[in-house]
Amino acid sequence: MYLVTGGAGFIGSNITAALCDAGHEVLVCDRLRDGEKWRNIARHPIAGLLAPEALPEFLETARDIQAVVHMGAISATTATDADLVAHTNLTLTLRLWDWCAAKGVPFIYASSAATYGDGNEGFEDDPSALATLRPLNLYGWSKHATDRRIQDLLARGRPRPPSWAGLKFFNVYGPNEAHKGRMASVVLHKYRQIAAGEPATLFASDRPGIADGDQRRDFVHVEDCVQAVLWLLAHPQAGGLFNIGSGQARSFLDLTRAIYAALGRAPDIRFVPMPPDLAGKYQYFTQAPLGRLRAAGYDRPATSLEDGVGDYVRRFLTQADPYR
Repeated sequence: MYLVTGGAGFIGSNITAALCDAGHEVLVCDRLRDGEKWRNIARHPIAGLLAPEALPEFLETARDIQAVVHMGAISATTATDADLVAHTNLTLTLRLWDWCAAKGVPFIYASSAATYGDGNEGFEDDPSALATLRPLNLYGWSKHATDRRIQDLLARGRPRPPSWAGLKFFNVYGPNEAHKGRMASVVLHKYRQIAAGEPATLFASDRPGIADGDQRRDFVHVEDCVQAVLWLLAHPQAGGLFNIGSGQARSFLDLTRAIYAALGRAPDIRFVPMPPDLAGKYQYFTQAPLGRLRAAGYDRPATSLEDGVGDYVRRFLTQADPYR
């Protein structure tokens, strides 16, 4: 049985779906709350749903866990409760690391490209570069602190899981993200504007030398993230800290035009001021070097922005039931 924390969330539910489709038993640890998040796992024969607060007691007697895939986190870049974020994103991850080390269970956890901050120190996933990084927000810090502590444990020769991987996800988009609200991808937000007959709005640039809409991110389809996780589970010798992205920075204008193209419509794009709570905390450029992942043996090509957005729009967002 696989234990997937955050297994009803965005990336987690897509991992849950893929593992179920492959015939595995999957125990989901997550909260569904009052919204439509339950639909993310509605099509799949999960082994059960475990509340996060019940996880410590479950682990005391858990048997036959093939691997822990830890996607659970407070992922809002605007979160301000530092104690809650630290407990959820840092402390719980380290407890799961220790449990997997003690029980001999493989462990994969979600880090984030938010750890790279403004990008001035680059985006290399070499652990030796961690000390130079300065995340821009609380969420990014919590993931960065986790990465650094795990590297410290390794350097000190402390017990470790038999195999492990920390995944620095870049800007992920795709099915099963609707429950994320404001934190959902730009693809979903722009699609909804366009589908409602409105122009697509993008943040105007507040940096000299960068044109409106030319802010660039490494947009990665969630299926690429899933395939990387599945490969790492099947290749335990290829562990470590890895970027998970497309390897190519594309502009928000490119992304929005791809949505219009998938819908067969002419672009109508307007620019709005940057919200005050994002000023100074907004990444203007991200791009994932994938050399370490490729060197580990993973050679699946990344999905192009046009193909990924087109698939998401046509196979999911325009359908009556848009869930995987």
